[in-house]
Amino acid sequence: MRLFVLLLSLLFIPAYTAAGDEEKIGAIIEYLEMNPKFTVNLAEPRKYLQVNIQLMVEGEKALASIKKHLPALRHELIMLYSGRSFDTLQTMEQREGLRQESIVAIRETLERHGSSEGFKDVFFTEFLVN
Repeated sequence: MRLFVLLLSLLFIPAYTAAGDEEKIGAIIEYLEMNPKFTVNLAEPRKYLQVNIQLMVEGEKALASIKKHLPALRHELIMLYSGRSFDTLQTMEQREGLRQESIVAIRETLERHGSSEGFKDVFFTEFLVN
């Protein structure tokens, strides 16, 4: 009888393990481009920042939620980028700082409107200060 129970339990272990692996594989990473590009005025006359942004998102549910709130996200980022000084966007460290501020702003906005679960990162795929 013990042998029968042991063999029966071994039959269920592989099926349970395979189901766990499928859940891990199911969370696919996607990139969502925020179109159109952001173009905002800087503090100095006739100076502007133009940046193309892509969001790293994990999972279909998170992607749908972020797409739903894109207008609110665009607003927050425009407010974050507008009016900055030309001199504060010149070095790689300053640009990385702006990217980190963008991550915080996006997370906070998503939390205000639901959940930031699934939002992973922000990437500048174009960055022009003129």
